Amino acid sequence: MKNLRKITILTIVLCLIPMLLFAKHLHPEKYYQNSWCAEQDGQVEYRLPDMTRCDCLTETYAVEVDFARKWYEAVGQSLYYSMQTGKRAGILLIIESEKDMKYWIRLNSTIQHFGLPVDTWMIEP
Repeated sequence: MKNLRKITILTIVLCLIPMLLFAKHLHPEKYYQNSWCAEQDGQVEYRLPDMTRCDCLTETYAVEVDFARKWYEAVGQSLYYSMQTGKRAGILLIIESEKDMKYWIRLNSTIQHFGLPVDTWMIEP
């Protein structure tokens, strides 16, 4: 009986973990990625020669889509996708609240300061 109770509790906890992971965001990243990429007539999850995937490949851009707090990861990924595809690097930053605007400023300030060949867009819910 004790083992059954432990198994039941463990099962409930394991089922709640995915819900807790997405609870901090209004939508999963894929939601924003699919929506924006479709508007741009792009290809979602374009597979590169090394088997990595560009979030959205359009006629002119290789775009990384990320939540605002991960802006710094998006810089490197977008530049890598650009190098692999020969297209211009782009970052679509997901801004879900006013607090996220500080990341938008950090992203664009860094790009401007270093003269990086990256264009940026934001998407909100």
